[in-house]
Amino acid sequence: MTGPTNKTPALLPLRLEKVGLRKRGKWLLQDVTFDVRSNGITIVMGPNGCGKTTLLRLMHGLLRPRTGQIVWDVALEDARQRQAFVFQTPVMLRRNVIDNIAYPARLRGHSRPSARQLATEWAAKVDLKEQSKLEAQMLSGGERQKLAIARALIGEPDVLFMDEPTTNLDGTSTREIEAIIKDINAAGTKIILSTHDIGQARRLAEDVVFLNNGKLSEHTSAREFFRAPRTNEAKAYLAGDIVE
Repeated sequence: MTGPTNKTPALLPLRLEKVGLRKRGKWLLQDVTFDVRSNGITIVMGPNGCGKTTLLRLMHGLLRPRTGQIVWDVALEDARQRQAFVFQTPVMLRRNVIDNIAYPARLRGHSRPSARQLATEWAAKVDLKEQSKLEAQMLSGGERQKLAIARALIGEPDVLFMDEPTTNLDGTSTREIEAIIKDINAAGTKIILSTHDIGQARRLAEDVVFLNNGKLSEHTSAREFFRAPRTNEAKAYLAGDIVE
């Protein structure tokens, strides 16, 4: 699996400085400050409703912060062109698998034959070669997520955001998606992924961003987080207790 091709300057670090977002009188995130520097897999985790999806959407630029700022190490327009997002429930276009994957390449100016050739290569990389001529709506949940990943990667992003990519998938599909994620990262693409699955975080994370009630509780290496979490909220969460 190939990754980004010699793009300079690097996007990272990504800096969040006192970032907050308020909607309908409620703070969804408040005073969040941390840096994303490593090229590994950053896992965003925490109790349901803590702000994981909101944080990813803010970092990707789908939402604008009410307070603070989010700063890439390059111009914003350049950063937008060099990242992608995989949603928890991906949208399937009313087309076959190849044309779904090819769609972003067509938007970037590739001819239809060129885009379809790239899509065919990516379908094979995520193990969708046999399903390539099927209508996307006919795919299983795991296959849809593989399609969404291939569609995101066809533009060779430097950074890929993934929002709960294995929610509601069975064990086999989860294992396959995690293997793809590891391959993507090993090929040079930075992964920032949200999950509620503690086991998945242990398997994938290089560093962990732990949120609670819209605030940053911890940001540390995965080794340190799982060995000796610093906050009571994180300790309770890892113990399987209810965190309020």
